[in-house]
Amino acid sequence: MNIFRLAADLLHLGSIFILIARLRQTKSCAGISLKTQGLYVLVFATRYLDMFISFVSVYNTLMKLFFLASSAYIVFLMLSPLKPTYDKALDTLRVEYLIAGAAAFALLFPHKYTVLEVLWSFSIYLEAVAIMPQLLQMTRTGEADNITSHYVFALGGYRALYIVNWIYRYYTEDKYSDYIAWVAGVVQTVLYGDFFYIYFTRILKGKTFKLPV
Repeated sequence: MNIFRLAADLLHLGSIFILIARLRQTKSCAGISLKTQGLYVLVFATRYLDMFISFVSVYNTLMKLFFLASSAYIVFLMLSPLKPTYDKALDTLRVEYLIAGAAAFALLFPHKYTVLEVLWSFSIYLEAVAIMPQLLQMTRTGEADNITSHYVFALGGYRALYIVNWIYRYYTEDKYSDYIAWVAGVVQTVLYGDFFYIYFTRILKGKTFKLPV
């Protein structure tokens, strides 16, 4: 594992800790997309089925278990104790289209034509667009609290660092290629483009986060 992969993983972990802390401290899920969080549960559930049939490392297994458990816990918080604070009227993106699109791409362009590899490919394609309900919700309201902004930034930053990791591996490892992850990762990072711009020009200058409506 190189430093870029490790930094990306730590940033991903950090994003989840930020979100859980925000939900528990404010006792509110206002401004958080339940649909995005549900998509992440589906992403991790379909990606990490391999841990039941193969072992890579303790680090790898612990990370998979953490992402599965934490994503399910976030959805539980939003559906149970914090449900009264969830505004369904703002969380309107039709996620069934995202799921159907990811499924179609996974069937047409899988890593390999095996059940686990098709599911892995599906999870990669779906993760690329899973943030869209959250970004749309922020656009609809025109603003977001700073903690939510830090959470979204950490999620986008983790994927951007993975691109650096892939570039590093391409030049340092023989015959390394992963076109599905590369393309999906670039698409995912591009989706954060406007968000990154406003984050750097407002939040890091101590201003309130506001998106164009």
